[in-house]
Amino acid sequence: MPTPSLSYIISTKNRLSFLKILFDRLLPQIEADEEIVVVDAASTDGSREYLEELYAKGKIQRFVSEPDQNQAQGWNKALLMARGTIIKKLIDDDVYCFEAIRKCRDHMLENPAIDLCISHVLNSSLSNPSQVDAASRLSQFEAWKSGLTKSFTFSDVSMLIRRSSLSFIGLYDTQFRMIDWEFALRASYLKAKIAYYTGFNALAVHTPGNVTSGTDDITRKKEEALGKLKYEYPGDAADINLYSKFKIWGGKVYYGLTRQQTIELPADKIASAELELIYASFYQTLEDKEHSAGGEIIF
Repeated sequence: MPTPSLSYIISTKNRLSFLKILFDRLLPQIEADEEIVVVDAASTDGSREYLEELYAKGKIQRFVSEPDQNQAQGWNKALLMARGTIIKKLIDDDVYCFEAIRKCRDHMLENPAIDLCISHVLNSSLSNPSQVDAASRLSQFEAWKSGLTKSFTFSDVSMLIRRSSLSFIGLYDTQFRMIDWEFALRASYLKAKIAYYTGFNALAVHTPGNVTSGTDDITRKKEEALGKLKYEYPGDAADINLYSKFKIWGGKVYYGLTRQQTIELPADKIASAELELIYASFYQTLEDKEHSAGGEIIF
């Protein structure tokens, strides 16, 4: 079969409500030269059965359901299963502008030297969906590009990666919990060719049950120290990056968490119809923001 231009990869566990919303948006927009790869970590909430049905219907091109050691292993499986020239990670509870994603993909296809493409990101939460904030890593990108810093951080919620570049950059580090933090530092420290899209291709949503929300302060500070030492990262206002810090903060506000508590998805607390309305608003907000941004790609 021809090589897909773009692989959408998803790693998930027990997130059925969010998966249904994501696929309701993704499937009507999938193009002939794109594929969907899903790794399910042996879900028990009906996600596995839902995904198996999509796979049987040919809606998902590659699928596996089996236990994972941690989130890094799940995402690494998906990266290795992907066949596309470009890979886009889709986190099950976040929101994406597929028009903007394809704009980034097309630029990468036209410019084979580019390893990664990132963009501005919007942030919100289920606890306060009316508040949507914009986050930019452009100044940090420009400082890195000019040689003022040796590494910088960014969220992989917006990232597109060239599959062939994985042989240079590597996969997610299975020793880290804050995997996007470490991956960003490593990629930039290795001087990977990174492009920056000044539009918005993603909106990160804090939801109960995500990995970053349950990360304790000790783990976060340890990983932060390791990243700064290994990648000569000077630090900035987003030491664990804006996306991860936002989700950690959101989780503590939403539940009043202690440091060692874990978070379970309160499926009975948010009605399906209400969740769909919230996400419809998120998708509309992202689309409006992307169209008004007039983004361009800097490389």
